[in-house]
Amino acid sequence: MKIRYSLLLVLFFAASTAYGQGENYWQQEIAYEMEIDVDAPNHQFTGTQKAIYTNNSPDTLNRVFYHLYFNAFQPGSMMDVRSRTIEDPDSRVMNRINNLPDDEIGYHHIESLTQNGEPVKYTVEGTILQVTLNEPILPGEKSVFEMEFNSQVPRQIRRSGWANAEGVEFSMSQWYPKMSEYDEDGWHPNPYIGREFYGVYGSFDVKISIDSSYTMGATGYLQNSQEIGHGYADGNVNRGDSKKLTWHWKADNVHDFFWGADPDFVHTKKQVPNGPMLHFLYQQNTVATNAPDSLQQQLTENWERLPEFTSRGFQFMSQNFGEYPYDQFTVIQGGDGGMEYPMGTLITGNRSFGSLVGVTVHEFIHNWYYGVLGTNESLYPWMDEGFTTYTSALTMDHLFNDGQTENPHAGSYRSYYRMQESGRFEALDTHADHFETNAGYGVASYSTGAVFLSQLRYIVGAKTFDSGMKRFFNTWRFKHPDGRDFLRVMEKESNMVLDWYYQYFIESTKTIDYGIKSVSDKGDQTHVVLERVDLMPMPIEVMVEYTDDTKELFYVPLRIMRGEKNQSSYPDVKWTVKPDWPWVEPTYTLNIDRQKGDIQRIEIDPSMRMADINRENNVYETKAGDSTATE
Repeated sequence: MKIRYSLLLVLFFAASTAYGQGENYWQQEIAYEMEIDVDAPNHQFTGTQKAIYTNNSPDTLNRVFYHLYFNAFQPGSMMDVRSRTIEDPDSRVMNRINNLPDDEIGYHHIESLTQNGEPVKYTVEGTILQVTLNEPILPGEKSVFEMEFNSQVPRQIRRSGWANAEGVEFSMSQWYPKMSEYDEDGWHPNPYIGREFYGVYGSFDVKISIDSSYTMGATGYLQNSQEIGHGYADGNVNRGDSKKLTWHWKADNVHDFFWGADPDFVHTKKQVPNGPMLHFLYQQNTVATNAPDSLQQQLTENWERLPEFTSRGFQFMSQNFGEYPYDQFTVIQGGDGGMEYPMGTLITGNRSFGSLVGVTVHEFIHNWYYGVLGTNESLYPWMDEGFTTYTSALTMDHLFNDGQTENPHAGSYRSYYRMQESGRFEALDTHADHFETNAGYGVASYSTGAVFLSQLRYIVGAKTFDSGMKRFFNTWRFKHPDGRDFLRVMEKESNMVLDWYYQYFIESTKTIDYGIKSVSDKGDQTHVVLERVDLMPMPIEVMVEYTDDTKELFYVPLRIMRGEKNQSSYPDVKWTVKPDWPWVEPTYTLNIDRQKGDIQRIEIDPSMRMADINRENNVYETKAGDSTATE
């Protein structure tokens, strides 16, 4: 194992007092031990779980909560009702849960539960198990919970389940009783309706017994490869003649555990230079059921090409956004699209090559933000999905266009504009479960989250932003930062005050619209009156093109920033800094030391990084064949 992994726990605890609540920063800790026996033909399993829970908070805990995610896949569950009543249901769900027969629903049945060896009282309400403790867990104390349970895996509908649309037998995510997170805001026992997750960092020691014909991938490192084979072992394998194999996995410093298994999986590997070993499990011979041979061959070739592009993507992310800290990552065909898990992902595989790379890139990048930074993505979905969307666009541009696309985030801006035009836009700080529409959640979390970052790069400058992103990752890895923690890092990096930006763009639905109101001669100068049409203030860049074909970029900082960037968006163009614009002033007069007749074009925000909802008033230019200008 590489040195960087052996230092993981040291780095984790050393970083725990760096920021956040300062010397008082704390987070909970858990260590799971599980033994699972899978009845594959009946899609059921029995399990035992030992969870050592450490209360690092200053609070005394009188109860704990577990998530029982499989209970969502029952008719009448909150997930079922939400899907049938929301105006734009997910096409993968619709009314499918409501129509499940008894042998295809999901459930967790708790057979016994003890705290420190003594039975405890508990109640199950949908996807939440509430436990009343016999003895409180005092600050700094540990408590040992032991559980026996049996579960039924639902037919695959959303993320987890058996027999997905491509014929993968087991896509096992959110599959075990999982302790809810407790932080400075208290417990987070959110009922599962198919959205986001939040978990306690800790360790997993998991043994899964399943029919020996199955090949498995999972979070963590396989401990008994010589007993398992299936492409994991180097050299001789001693499996015996057992009808079942027990796969033993361990992972440290993760907040969840997933696995996938199928009898038809092919297992290949790819070593990332100075990085993790990549594992790929896919159905080489059954990628497309009844597909023409030519299509079957193409889909198989796509998976054979995928490791090289994934390796290059890992190198790009580690170089630019912080080093991936684990020694392994596993890409498994399964699920219902693409979904991230610690140290791995489940993705569907019947795709074009570009789509296959795209979904893999997006999901493995989640391991930087969902996995290593561990934000509460239920409260801050834009920090997980938005950060991932932003960096995915850059990584894909690197892989397929050598980083030459003018604006890799243009698609995110378009989605943001369309939702604003619809009148259904919702603030980014809306809890993921409580958006009115799926579209509203998707655009706010994915697209607008990416716009937030792209626009922040415009505000603070490219170099400052890029170094700030890496600083944020290195400062907050293996913790639970929120949006304000990110903001503090960017303020330190830029030496600016940025709370106004967060308040307007994250906590409100106010929009940006700047325009050119008038252009007029004033002696030897030209006065350009700029106006703030909508409510959100921004620092402004104005590009002026003169009749002699020279250009000048004027930068108008916003006064409440208490600073200014020193990096032009156009380093080859003359850069002129003007006095600050007080946000209460609806207009601003930009004085140019050239006469109006010398000007052929003026444009606000030529880089289009500012999310200005109406660009029709951003440009002034002379009429063709006329020395006078339109106003």
